[in-house]
Amino acid sequence: MDVRLFWLALGSFAIGAEGFVIASLMPDIAAETGVTLIQGGYLILAFSLAYAIGAPLLAAVTGASDRRRILVGSAVVFALGSLAAALSGSYGALMAARIGMALAAGLYSATAQATAVALAAPEQRARAIAVIVGGTSLAVAFGAPLGAVLAGLVGWRGTYLSVAALSLVAALALALRLPAGLRGAQLTLAERLRVVAEPGVVPALAVTFLYIAGGFVVLVYIAPLAMDAVGLGKAMLPVVLLAFGIGAALGNYAGGQAADRWGATRTVVVASVLNGLALLGTSLVPHLPAPAAGPALIALMFAWGLVAWAFPPAQASRILAIAPRSAPLALSLNGSALYLGIAAGAFVGGQVLEHGTAFDLGWVGALFPAAALVLMRLAAPRPAFVPRLG
Repeated sequence: MDVRLFWLALGSFAIGAEGFVIASLMPDIAAETGVTLIQGGYLILAFSLAYAIGAPLLAAVTGASDRRRILVGSAVVFALGSLAAALSGSYGALMAARIGMALAAGLYSATAQATAVALAAPEQRARAIAVIVGGTSLAVAFGAPLGAVLAGLVGWRGTYLSVAALSLVAALALALRLPAGLRGAQLTLAERLRVVAEPGVVPALAVTFLYIAGGFVVLVYIAPLAMDAVGLGKAMLPVVLLAFGIGAALGNYAGGQAADRWGATRTVVVASVLNGLALLGTSLVPHLPAPAAGPALIALMFAWGLVAWAFPPAQASRILAIAPRSAPLALSLNGSALYLGIAAGAFVGGQVLEHGTAFDLGWVGALFPAAALVLMRLAAPRPAFVPRLG
């Protein structure tokens, strides 16, 4: 395996760690910037919208540019955004910093996967992409919990400073290790969006959106769920995230294996059912007796991470099968659908907390994978009718 892929994955790790650790930082950020927890959640909504909308636009503009320059530049911009977030003096400044980080993150992620394919031999391309995605999986498993621990020691601003330093290390490594002259095809935004006209692509993207939205109704607001509804102390938040992250890392691997062995669609269906049940469980755990609720939530978070993260590799396989001739474009739109789902989950979860309680997050979130299952059923191709003769 080309060692340069691991430097690409380091950038994915830094981006993923920031994206997932912020849920645990939200109470401190909200308190220090003088906003409500719901308004704090809109930091995630804004990041996700900027990522989803900006990634295809920036990819279209920079498609034919030198990929080393794009990767190094986007990693540096992400680092500067993290530094700006650490030094921000207001909610608005932090919001602006996260939007800038989102644009850099979207461009980096799309370019990193394309570069991994360019560096790998044809028979190793899938594994090369898996290395890049693995950086995000490791960020969920270990980066976010470590960031939460660091925040407990030096504050949330210290976490952002560490993300900035990690991003700069990745930028330096890429500048030194990647070859110059790697370029992609120049495609307009219209050409990139043409893939949505292929049969089955839009329903598949909608399934991604719904599945991810349901999970992030809960995940964005895991802090109030764990502390207010279940009664865990703030020091236990890293443990909750670690349990979810370890499950996610195992689930990501298991999902790919299951999709290859039993089929991508079957794996997505099973993951959607189990994800819905796990989300329902987050609404039931707070009703357990106090001594049991905390350990039950930690165990449930591991199980939820395991089943929830079996979905992304299997869904990617589904999309590759639906649009094999436009695979890179379809997968980039799938990334946008994923981040739109995160934005929707952040918004819906905020509305749940505003009009209900943290007890309600789980069952509301479970409605989304249920809707994804219904959509998959409705969009499934019907067998051709062959009249019987005689």
